[in-house]
Amino acid sequence: MKRLLSGVLCVLLMLVSVRVSTVDTMSDRNGVPDWPLDAKHPKDTFTFVRLRYNSWSGRDGAWRTDYPDAELNFSLRLQQVTSLKVNPVPVVLEITEPELFDYPWVYMVEPGHLEFTEQEVTTLRRYLLSGGFLMVDDFWGTEEYENFYHEIKRVFPDREPVELPLEHPIFHAVFDLKEKPQLPSIGAAMEGRPYGITWERGEDGRQVHYLGISDDQGRLMVVICHNTDNGDGWEREGENEWYFREFSMPKAYPMGINIVFHAMTH
Repeated sequence: MKRLLSGVLCVLLMLVSVRVSTVDTMSDRNGVPDWPLDAKHPKDTFTFVRLRYNSWSGRDGAWRTDYPDAELNFSLRLQQVTSLKVNPVPVVLEITEPELFDYPWVYMVEPGHLEFTEQEVTTLRRYLLSGGFLMVDDFWGTEEYENFYHEIKRVFPDREPVELPLEHPIFHAVFDLKEKPQLPSIGAAMEGRPYGITWERGEDGRQVHYLGISDDQGRLMVVICHNTDNGDGWEREGENEWYFREFSMPKAYPMGINIVFHAMTH
């Protein structure tokens, strides 16, 4: 099954340039095709939900990095290469919106400068302990990690983020990954290409980390993707063939799909 899905993913992603160049009538979706929901079970689908938050130091728009192409492309590929029924329309929510509890999986990007409000802390804790799952992505270096660590400890003062070993099921849920994937942004990747550099922020961002926070029953509630940028691999899939073949196809999509399937089945 894993080999079959890998093959299907390769074939589908090799068509990226064709989709981007030929589907030009869907400007509101940036060229990403739409598809119908199941008429009988329209709500029985996976929806990509991005969390909107405030931050300091002039980074108030950090939550929207890679938006909306990352979720549009990821939703399309998830629909195409797996049996999961996927909503073609992604959602953006404030953490405190009641609709948050309608969705089992949410995505947060660039949390290196965020500051949760007390209401966000309380709501996020309740959401995660009620069965929700949070994927955190795209932040680099010690300073940004320390800021996020401080904020997530406000959510879970008595729970510690733990490094997930490569043997963890999340790295093998659908695609059998042989290493923890690290993705730089497309710009950093092009700059580092002659030197084999796949990280940002110098040596401070060199070591990729995937950390987790679990509930009392051992269910993984939060996966923290540090010193990597899976979202850029989804967003940029049609912009540069080398980046797509080097990062989007073998790393960003398999890791993202593995995280979704682990969250939805555990």
